[in-house]
Amino acid sequence: MRYMVAADTGGTFTDVAVYDAEAGQVRYGKTLTNYGDLVEGALDGLKGTDVQLDQALLFKHGTTHVINTFIQRTGAKTALLATRGFRDTLEIGRGNRPVPFALEYRRDEPLVPRTRRFEVAGRMDAQGQEIEPLDTAALEQLAEGFKRDGIEAVAISFINAYANPAHEEAATALLKRCLPGVYVTAGTLLTREWFEYERASTAAANAYVGSRMGSYIGTFDQRLRERGFAGTFYMMGSNGGVLSVARTLEQPVALVESGPIGGCIGAAAYAVALNMPKLIAFDMGGTTAKCALVQDGQFDIQPIYYVGGYDHGFPLKTPVLDIVEVGAGGGSIASVDARGILSVGPRSAGSEPGPVAFGRGGTEPTVTDANLALGRISGGSFMKGKLQLDTVGARAAIGQRVAAPLGFEGEHGIDAAAQGILDLATTTMATAIKEITIERGYDVREFGLFVFGGGGPLFGSILARSLRIPQVVVPPHPGNFATLGMLIAGARVDLSRTVVTAATGHALDLIWPAFVELEDSARHTLESELGAQQLRFDRSLEMRYRGQKHTVRVPFEADVDIDALVKRFEIIYKRRYGHANNNAVEVLGIRLGAEADVPRPELADLIGEQTVAGTPESSGRRSVYFPAPYGRIDVPVWRRDTLPAGFALDGPAVIEEYSSTTVLLPGDHATVGKLGEIIIKCL
Repeated sequence: MRYMVAADTGGTFTDVAVYDAEAGQVRYGKTLTNYGDLVEGALDGLKGTDVQLDQALLFKHGTTHVINTFIQRTGAKTALLATRGFRDTLEIGRGNRPVPFALEYRRDEPLVPRTRRFEVAGRMDAQGQEIEPLDTAALEQLAEGFKRDGIEAVAISFINAYANPAHEEAATALLKRCLPGVYVTAGTLLTREWFEYERASTAAANAYVGSRMGSYIGTFDQRLRERGFAGTFYMMGSNGGVLSVARTLEQPVALVESGPIGGCIGAAAYAVALNMPKLIAFDMGGTTAKCALVQDGQFDIQPIYYVGGYDHGFPLKTPVLDIVEVGAGGGSIASVDARGILSVGPRSAGSEPGPVAFGRGGTEPTVTDANLALGRISGGSFMKGKLQLDTVGARAAIGQRVAAPLGFEGEHGIDAAAQGILDLATTTMATAIKEITIERGYDVREFGLFVFGGGGPLFGSILARSLRIPQVVVPPHPGNFATLGMLIAGARVDLSRTVVTAATGHALDLIWPAFVELEDSARHTLESELGAQQLRFDRSLEMRYRGQKHTVRVPFEADVDIDALVKRFEIIYKRRYGHANNNAVEVLGIRLGAEADVPRPELADLIGEQTVAGTPESSGRRSVYFPAPYGRIDVPVWRRDTLPAGFALDGPAVIEEYSSTTVLLPGDHATVGKLGEIIIKCL
């Protein structure tokens, strides 16, 4: 087989990358996301790559389908089955008030309303011993009611099931037998930790998207087969690994952040290749901007994710890349309210209608319109002219909807208003970077800024300056970089168990057997689903001071003793919170990550040799507006594919390529590296 294919469906653009093993090169495709038919939109992106699907070994797909289903509330008609007395777990939640001083505060409504939440008798105690048998007769009656009511999915979450899932397993089997065609899922299938509310929320969410995701994947797979594809179809998991179709259908919530992960995988590969131990991976797309830390070639995976944010949203107990995301993408809409205050995002124009510049009916100015109005991007060269941008329309929209309400007049007023839009977007994105570094005890100045996505290189230098980051790295093809990362992704399974013990004495006698059980489970999963043979494990403990609610994660190796673990916990705790206590320490749970290789190219294969003949020359000049004190400057424009390794360039300048534009501010110094990356030294 000749080809390996990756496709990423984003909020604005759908990106495709194809690795041709025979030619030793990567081809890229990009198209506006087709919300009417997401599958066809992804396949449209393949048209410019000349890939022959009957010669493709594998197809990897990342999608926003799951998160969009949650946000738009377009999932299945779902019922929740709970232990008697626990019908309102979803409503009660943690009983806390994350925004204490907002009198109008309300959480988002549960995915499953109270009228579709039901109770059944049967009970396990906290040790996993049955104290009341499951009422199967009542279950059968409920199943009949579900049929009459047109229920499309059922979630099951019983109290203490983490300690013994027998009742959940029995209820799942019974309902699947009584309700053919209805999606049925259980909380312990997704997590074996003791957090009752989080398990119920995760089960409800998994059921809510399960049937829709099954239809989506089935349609995608069918259309690939119709085009001659006979290889393996993988979905990109939120934990940094690919998932088999079977596992995806069982646990669709594992795809909640399926799209952003590819770029972080690519950033980690570059970090290793360039010997950069500390990187901030920054991805600015059409709808959002996202950032994650890459340290020593690794990114962190968090065990919980909040759909809609911690303040108002609901939790998912599923492993997700540790990422901070803000509504500041290229399509983020700028508006002025009745008080004369400018805001940018989180509303996005998406791909339909898109920014005003796209000429698809958009009327509200966006970040992309501001960049176009200031000359940072060109109306005729974007995507090699495939998508023509309307500069006049963009400036008119900014003038009417932003400049005029703010009291700015004339062409200079439009420039000032457009720069204000970019300044506000920059502030929002810088706040996200601070959240993932400074707020977690890291010095942001010790990191490099690795920017990708269509908008990342436009803002790389200005973000670095605002945060005093000394260096920016722009990889080749940044607008398609997430798909490049997907091509080199392996498989990964993350498992966890609740293990409660004081961090003293014989704690390891409880911890080690639990790890052995998880390793056996992970090995069985990866061998049976993907045929993986060689596995790599990383282990960690969730630890805390006794009496606290929250834990910190502590790496765990085979030869470590309990005293060393406590010292390691105190170091991590102090870095995070600024102090350490003398209280007793306890373990609350264990986590295991299991990784395995699937057929994939190496980074060097994807980049290839950067050979450019002749001496590069700029392709022209244009007027570009830069923030104060510079204003408009006539700057050279360079084509990136003409710049050889070792080429150096001083700002101000613009470097254009198929899917993105890199802006060098006055005083910047850029060099093209051995892997085609642009390294920018900032003032």
